Amino acid sequence: MPFGEESRELSIGQTFNLRSHPDEDIRKAAHIALEDALQEKEELFAQILNNIAGFRLQVYKNRKLPHILTEPLIENRLKAETLNAMWSAINKYKKPFTNYLEGKAKMFGDTKMQSYNFWAPVGESKQRMSYGEAVSFILESFSHFGNELGDFAWKAFEKEWVEAENRANKSTAGFCASFPRTGESRIFLTYEEGITSVLTLAHELGHAFHNDAMKTVDGSNRQYPLSIAETASFFAEQVILDAVLEKAESKEEKLFLLDEKLKRSVMNFMNIHSRFLFEKNFYEERKKGRLSVERLNELMKEAFNMAYDRSFDNPSLRSWIWTPHYYITTSPFYNFPYTFGYLFALSLYAKSKEIGKSFEKEYIALLRDSGSMSLENLAMKHLGEDITTEDFWGKGIKLCVKDVEEFMSLIS
Repeated sequence: MPFGEESRELSIGQTFNLRSHPDEDIRKAAHIALEDALQEKEELFAQILNNIAGFRLQVYKNRKLPHILTEPLIENRLKAETLNAMWSAINKYKKPFTNYLEGKAKMFGDTKMQSYNFWAPVGESKQRMSYGEAVSFILESFSHFGNELGDFAWKAFEKEWVEAENRANKSTAGFCASFPRTGESRIFLTYEEGITSVLTLAHELGHAFHNDAMKTVDGSNRQYPLSIAETASFFAEQVILDAVLEKAESKEEKLFLLDEKLKRSVMNFMNIHSRFLFEKNFYEERKKGRLSVERLNELMKEAFNMAYDRSFDNPSLRSWIWTPHYYITTSPFYNFPYTFGYLFALSLYAKSKEIGKSFEKEYIALLRDSGSMSLENLAMKHLGEDITTEDFWGKGIKLCVKDVEEFMSLIS
């Protein structure tokens, strides 16, 4: 791939990392190079995807499962009504996020958001935190939410459960591992002095806090579904994002941080929705026979247009190749749980803003019960909320809409 005066070979992962490069020419070149590389392998991946789906459909037919979503809904302890209500609420509030995409596109001189500009940074963050400063900031912010969360984070740092050194030959991915017998967790990340690393650290501490809440629960009731596995981590991120925004001193810094928040919203409300729509429509058509590469690309385009309400230009039509979740052989639809976890966390966060510090006790009780109840019963017991209705999901989405409004006000 050409970058300035030099050409160099990059892996798929390295090419993906260029999506947030500050130079638009490099972002665009990376996008084109990725599509070209995927096109060379599309026939092979179409064959693999068709084979996986065909085998699964036959298994479901033999087991007399009524619908392709039956198994993933059971695994996630969700009713179809809940999933439908969540997507319905997202569709209802989609306009503000298309406004955000169009507003950001105009900053790059375009009328529509180009896919290779979505991850581009907007504004600039001058907040640089050493690891020690990040620890202090997280402890202060978590304690502001609740004493239990703050005390737990202090224990994790004090007992050195976090391995965050920035050194060569180390993965940049964040990870949290639970050790149920000792009631401890271990966190792994490569810390760099920027807000993204602070958020990653908070995210993994959120996972560890969920594990800590479960330590007194019987082993058979500790396995919580994927749909709520990201709730505590997203919740912890939200606490930190709001705290960082409060400390932002300039317009550029606020833009940078709001853009970081809104990219998360768009990914969960629109990108994940496109994956869900693609997989749903793909399986419906696969019942009738194998799908060609051309048809798979068409389905991907249709899913993008619907999920983004046609506000996204030049998307990766071959993202069905590089999205690993489509190739998981255990069960399909490894997509909607992300949106559920994100939006459920936002709804919990909205509740915490209403109630204040006393909410922490109920929050911990909810996490503790997450491995032994359906998510409808969990929400009703601890929140008094019916998550099969649009109204519940709207509470969390409205928080993100406020972010859009502030973002649009700053760029206007």
